[in-house]
Amino acid sequence: MEEIGKQIRLTAGEMANLWAQYLNDSASICLLTFFLEKAEDEEIKPIIAFALELSKSHVHKVTSIFTEEKNVVPYGFNIEEDVNLGAPRLYSDSFVLNFINQMSKVGLTLYAAGVATSVREDIKTYYMDCLSETMQLYKLSTELLLSKGLFIRTPSLPNLEKVEFVKKQWFMLDVFGEKRPLIAAEVDNLFANLQRNALGVAALTGFSQVAQDKDVKQLFLKGLEIGNKHIKLFRSKLEESKLPAPMGWDSEITNSTTYTFSDKLMMFYNAGLISLSVGYYGTSISQSPRGDISAMYNRLSLEIQMYAEDGANIMIKNGWLEQPPMASDRDELIREKRQL
Repeated sequence: MEEIGKQIRLTAGEMANLWAQYLNDSASICLLTFFLEKAEDEEIKPIIAFALELSKSHVHKVTSIFTEEKNVVPYGFNIEEDVNLGAPRLYSDSFVLNFINQMSKVGLTLYAAGVATSVREDIKTYYMDCLSETMQLYKLSTELLLSKGLFIRTPSLPNLEKVEFVKKQWFMLDVFGEKRPLIAAEVDNLFANLQRNALGVAALTGFSQVAQDKDVKQLFLKGLEIGNKHIKLFRSKLEESKLPAPMGWDSEITNSTTYTFSDKLMMFYNAGLISLSVGYYGTSISQSPRGDISAMYNRLSLEIQMYAEDGANIMIKNGWLEQPPMASDRDELIREKRQL
């Protein structure tokens, strides 16, 4: 049965996940190789090395699957074209550790989705293995952050003393400017979105320092403006309920302006950060009964989607946007046949 199952063609969901994973992991190899080359902390180095080996093994496995299925392997990214290993360090080891920790959490979500959308047994098993490996990376990076006092915890709330039911529309709506305190899910989402934006702003700050193309640099500066605005809004919502907010990562970026990563690679990561934000904001909307908060997320989501379009235009102009797998254009095939 196993061999028969392998002859089944990949579904659209399996193809989409594998294609995106190849691009993501080939990009990660570039960043992680540079981070490992510049790392000074002997405790953080093994975490970077472990993350790098996972990305390399994923690229190798996906390449094998595409080759067996007689699909072209995506171009993706490579060290020779997309990273200058001789450049000075751009981020501190503490930032890199936090970055890996955040990316491992993203990986847990994506690989769980890969399991859920896979039909073929070999693909499902592969994503279950990816999920297990990434859980280990998350565990190791979290433990190290905790031991170094770098882990940023979500605020705690008072203990539950009794069961209560909502009695007023006030729970959902902003009536005459009166707002109820934040519920636990809203606190968690605001805090996590603030933290992710803070890391994104730090990443974009470094990218903007080393970007070569003028349009790319301007796009990153616009992204910094948007990210800082979102951070300010999330912080204000937390402060309304007298809750603490995490600080930024500005001090974890060096002053290097030397070419470090290709503009293509940095634009890819910028697009990925935007895509993640849209997804997380959507989840936050679904878990925020308070009208002003869900309206805020809707507004911010639209803003970053428009920003994403600006980035896509630059990538298309420069030939950097690799086209994902698509359904056949039957109308175009028919037109071509008629012209013969």
